Amino acid sequence: MTFFTNYINLVLIAIVLISGALLLWPTLKRGGRGGVSAAEATQMINRRNAVVIDLRSADDFAKGHLPAARHLEFGELQAKVGQFVKNKSNPVLLVCQTGQQSHKAQRLVKDAGFAEVHVLDGGVNAWQQAGMPVVKQGASK
Repeated sequence: MTFFTNYINLVLIAIVLISGALLLWPTLKRGGRGGVSAAEATQMINRRNAVVIDLRSADDFAKGHLPAARHLEFGELQAKVGQFVKNKSNPVLLVCQTGQQSHKAQRLVKDAGFAEVHVLDGGVNAWQQAGMPVVKQGASK
Protein backbone atom coordinates (compact mmCIF):
# COMPACT_ATOMS: atom_id res chain seq x y z
CA MET A 1 0.00 0.00 0.00
CA THR A 2 2.99 2.29 0.37
CA PHE A 3 3.28 2.31 -3.44
CA PHE A 4 0.32 4.68 -3.73
CA THR A 5 1.42 6.93 -0.89
CA ASN A 6 4.80 7.68 -2.43
CA TYR A 7 4.63 11.05 -4.20
CA ILE A 8 6.98 10.04 -7.05
CA ASN A 9 4.88 6.98 -7.89
CA LEU A 10 1.71 9.09 -8.06
CA VAL A 11 3.41 11.52 -10.46
CA LEU A 12 4.53 8.62 -12.68
CA ILE A 13 1.02 7.15 -12.70
CA ALA A 14 -0.41 10.54 -13.67
CA ILE A 15 2.11 10.87 -16.51
CA VAL A 16 1.21 7.41 -17.84
CA LEU A 17 -2.52 8.17 -17.74
CA ILE A 18 -2.15 11.54 -19.43
CA SER A 19 0.13 10.23 -22.19
CA GLY A 20 -2.25 7.33 -22.82
CA ALA A 21 -5.17 9.73 -23.14
CA LEU A 22 -3.20 11.90 -25.58
CA LEU A 23 -2.39 8.86 -27.72
CA LEU A 24 -6.07 7.90 -27.87
CA TRP A 25 -7.30 11.43 -28.55
CA PRO A 26 -7.15 11.30 -32.41
CA THR A 27 -9.22 8.11 -32.46
CA LEU A 28 -11.76 9.46 -29.99
CA LYS A 29 -11.95 12.80 -31.81
CA ARG A 30 -13.07 11.24 -35.09
CA GLY A 31 -15.46 8.91 -33.31
CA GLY A 32 -13.46 5.76 -34.03
CA ARG A 33 -14.88 5.70 -37.53
CA GLY A 34 -11.58 5.03 -39.25
CA GLY A 35 -11.57 8.00 -41.62
CA VAL A 36 -8.38 9.19 -43.29
CA SER A 37 -7.08 12.67 -44.01
CA ALA A 38 -6.37 13.98 -47.51
CA ALA A 39 -2.63 13.34 -47.01
CA GLU A 40 -3.24 9.77 -45.83
CA ALA A 41 -5.60 9.20 -48.77
CA THR A 42 -2.94 10.40 -51.20
CA GLN A 43 -0.42 7.96 -49.75
CA MET A 44 -2.96 5.15 -49.89
CA ILE A 45 -3.71 5.89 -53.56
CA ASN A 46 -0.08 6.29 -54.63
CA ARG A 47 1.62 3.59 -52.58
CA ARG A 48 -1.08 0.95 -52.13
CA ASN A 49 -3.18 1.37 -55.31
CA ALA A 50 -6.34 2.10 -53.37
CA VAL A 51 -9.54 2.13 -55.42
CA VAL A 52 -11.34 5.46 -54.99
CA ILE A 53 -15.13 5.35 -55.27
CA ASP A 54 -16.99 8.65 -55.46
CA LEU A 55 -20.55 8.25 -54.14
CA ARG A 56 -21.91 11.65 -55.18
CA SER A 57 -24.38 12.38 -57.96
CA ALA A 58 -23.21 12.44 -61.58
CA ASP A 59 -23.53 16.25 -61.66
CA ASP A 60 -21.36 16.70 -58.57
CA PHE A 61 -18.84 14.18 -59.90
CA ALA A 62 -18.58 16.13 -63.19
CA LYS A 63 -18.00 19.40 -61.29
CA GLY A 64 -14.83 17.99 -59.74
CA HIS A 65 -13.56 14.72 -58.29
CA LEU A 66 -10.36 13.09 -57.06
CA PRO A 67 -8.03 12.25 -59.96
CA ALA A 68 -8.24 8.48 -59.51
CA ALA A 69 -11.94 8.34 -58.58
CA ARG A 70 -14.53 6.09 -60.15
CA HIS A 71 -18.14 7.21 -60.03
CA LEU A 72 -20.73 5.00 -58.34
CA GLU A 73 -23.79 6.60 -56.80
CA PHE A 74 -24.68 5.63 -53.25
CA GLY A 75 -27.93 3.92 -54.27
CA GLU A 76 -26.09 1.54 -56.64
CA LEU A 77 -23.23 0.79 -54.27
CA GLN A 78 -24.30 -2.56 -52.90
CA ALA A 79 -25.18 -4.03 -56.30
CA LYS A 80 -22.19 -2.75 -58.28
CA VAL A 81 -19.23 -2.42 -55.92
CA GLY A 82 -17.86 -5.80 -57.06
CA GLN A 83 -17.58 -4.48 -60.63
CA PHE A 84 -15.34 -1.62 -59.55
CA VAL A 85 -13.01 -3.52 -57.26
CA LYS A 86 -11.86 -6.89 -58.58
CA ASN A 87 -9.45 -7.74 -55.76
CA LYS A 88 -11.16 -7.63 -52.36
CA SER A 89 -7.82 -7.29 -50.57
CA ASN A 90 -7.07 -3.91 -52.24
CA PRO A 91 -7.87 -0.89 -50.08
CA VAL A 92 -11.10 0.94 -50.96
CA LEU A 93 -11.46 4.67 -50.33
CA LEU A 94 -15.02 6.00 -50.24
CA VAL A 95 -15.57 9.67 -51.05
CA CYS A 96 -18.62 11.93 -50.92
CA GLN A 97 -19.03 15.69 -50.52
CA THR A 98 -18.63 15.92 -46.72
CA GLY A 99 -17.81 12.39 -45.52
CA GLN A 100 -21.22 11.67 -43.97
CA GLN A 101 -22.58 9.49 -46.77
CA SER A 102 -19.29 7.63 -47.09
CA HIS A 103 -19.44 6.59 -43.44
CA LYS A 104 -22.89 5.11 -44.08
CA ALA A 105 -21.57 3.26 -47.13
CA GLN A 106 -18.52 1.91 -45.31
CA ARG A 107 -20.54 -0.82 -43.58
CA LEU A 108 -22.13 -1.92 -46.89
CA VAL A 109 -18.76 -2.31 -48.56
CA LYS A 110 -17.29 -4.19 -45.60
CA ASP A 111 -20.30 -6.50 -45.59
CA ALA A 112 -19.67 -7.18 -49.29
CA GLY A 113 -16.40 -8.82 -48.24
CA PHE A 114 -13.82 -6.11 -48.75
CA ALA A 115 -10.98 -6.33 -46.25
CA GLU A 116 -9.91 -2.70 -46.02
CA VAL A 117 -12.45 0.11 -46.43
CA HIS A 118 -11.62 3.73 -45.61
CA VAL A 119 -13.51 7.02 -45.74
CA LEU A 120 -12.04 10.38 -46.72
CA ASP A 121 -12.69 12.56 -43.66
CA GLY A 122 -14.52 15.70 -44.74
CA GLY A 123 -15.02 14.35 -48.27
CA VAL A 124 -14.24 16.34 -51.40
CA ASN A 125 -14.66 19.56 -49.40
CA ALA A 126 -11.72 18.66 -47.15
CA TRP A 127 -9.73 17.40 -50.15
CA GLN A 128 -10.04 20.80 -51.86
CA GLN A 129 -9.36 22.72 -48.64
CA ALA A 130 -6.11 20.77 -48.33
CA GLY A 131 -5.11 22.10 -51.76
CA MET A 132 -5.30 18.72 -53.46
CA PRO A 133 -6.08 18.51 -57.17
CA VAL A 134 -9.50 17.70 -58.59
CA VAL A 135 -10.37 16.58 -62.09
CA LYS A 136 -13.11 18.53 -63.78
CA GLN A 137 -14.42 17.56 -67.22
CA GLY A 138 -11.15 15.87 -68.18
CA ALA A 139 -8.90 18.71 -66.94
CA SER A 140 -6.92 18.89 -63.73
CA LYS A 141 -7.57 21.82 -61.39
